[in-house]
Order: sequence, then structure tokens, then C-alpha cells
Amino acid sequence: MMHTAVGWHVELEFMEDDQHTRAVAMVRLPDGTEVRAQGHASRHRVDPQQPRVGEEVAGARALNELAMRLLTKAHDEIDAASGRTSHPIHV
Repeated sequence: MMHTAVGWHVELEFMEDDQHTRAVAMVRLPDGTEVRAQGHASRHRVDPQQPRVGEEVAGARALNELAMRLLTKAHDEIDAASGRTSHPIHV
């Protein structure tokens, strides 16, 4: 039995101002498809400025959305190949 190593590289970019952080996550799949998702975080005006925390929250939200989009893509491909509606894929 032969095993094939496959790797994906996920890119995260952040745009920030004093109160908001926006993250964009992107993964390019071996079939050439790019899947993108966004996440946001807002700092309450009385909270201290901690840009790293905003990045962590926005990044986590973008990665979570990316995961959901990948699950939906996989689910749609299963349905297309089988010609029927498959069981939901759970996280």
C-alpha cells in the first residue's frame, strides 16, 4: 500500500485599526480551487489595546468559517458523485 503525503498552506492576512481587526483566510487546494473566508473582531472602547488578541479572535473566526466552507464543498462533491443527498458532515 502506497501512502501519498499531501499538504495545504493556509494564508491569513489582517487589516487593523484602533478598534477593529479583520482577518482573511485562504487555502489553495490541489485541484486549483481557492477557498476564502473572513473573520472580524472589535475592541470595546474601555478595553486596553491588544492587537494580538484581536488577531487571534478574528483569525480564529476566519479559520472557523474556512472550515465550514471546506465541509460544505466536500459535502457538495459527495452529493454530486453519488447522485443523492448524503448525511450531514459534522464538525
